[in-house]
Amino acid sequence: MKPEVDVKILVTGGAGFIGSHIADAFISQGHDVVIVDNLETGNFENVNKKAAFYLLDIRSKEMEKVFQMEQIDVVCHQAAQMDVRRSVRDPLFDADVNVKGTLNLLQNAVKYNVKRVLFASTGGAIYGEQDTFPCDETHPTRPVSPYGITKLSVEKYLFFYADTYGLPYTVFRYANVYGPRQNPHGEAGVVAIFSEKLLNGEQPVINGDGRQTRDYVFVGDVVRANLAGLNAPENETFNIGTGIETDVNRIFDLINAETGAGAKEEHGPAKPGEQQRSVISAQKARSVLRWNPTVSFEHGIKQTVAFFKQKKQ
Repeated sequence: MKPEVDVKILVTGGAGFIGSHIADAFISQGHDVVIVDNLETGNFENVNKKAAFYLLDIRSKEMEKVFQMEQIDVVCHQAAQMDVRRSVRDPLFDADVNVKGTLNLLQNAVKYNVKRVLFASTGGAIYGEQDTFPCDETHPTRPVSPYGITKLSVEKYLFFYADTYGLPYTVFRYANVYGPRQNPHGEAGVVAIFSEKLLNGEQPVINGDGRQTRDYVFVGDVVRANLAGLNAPENETFNIGTGIETDVNRIFDLINAETGAGAKEEHGPAKPGEQQRSVISAQKARSVLRWNPTVSFEHGIKQTVAFFKQKKQ
């Protein structure tokens, strides 16, 4: 779905993995895009040349100048401290970026009459250990990491800003997103990590028995959800996932085969406190947004490995 008129969209984290793909798609639909990124985990190579780019942290006071100069219609907020394990090690930093940084954006959004906020939340961490599989948006939210807690906090703040100031929002609770441009050097992103290691002839290590499952959704499908979000009903929350569980052992097998690495399966110690199962239902997104995941995990792996192969050349 495309708005009747082109709008100016601020994409925070627009040099990052997910944000850069979203920025590209908005531009391809004819919208004006402004990107803000501090390049801590983003890559300037990902920045679309047709976008206005500001090298800024979302916590900076300089953010107000961006809103003032650019006359933003929509904020698509993808920037985050998104490493779950780092959030456990340093909850203060996690809250500073994910809560205070977002509040900085929302205060400016109200002041400069932004018409909508699209927010990247988490379906993987917000529910905690699930009671039902897959779970929908009505499932209790019991995040067991500071990362999940900060994302839930922002959802509550969005409700406050909508109720108090009339700032409309759409929340997307992403499953585990993977695909081209994902950063293989952090602790998150097993698909990217395994792809790069196996292509480099290195040995990936599977944490624990490798039977822990996640719902893996391809980045291109996440992009289409954000495009639909421009015309979504106001103040709604949507799971964006596949409803399919995939364990780490299968990921290793698929990438090992696709890269032709012929590596042996090697296991290390389990990570303490790691969630065992996470899978979400996107039925609400299907019925309300007419959104469906279209890329199978096998095909998504092929595209991701092809991207990392090209990077090596």
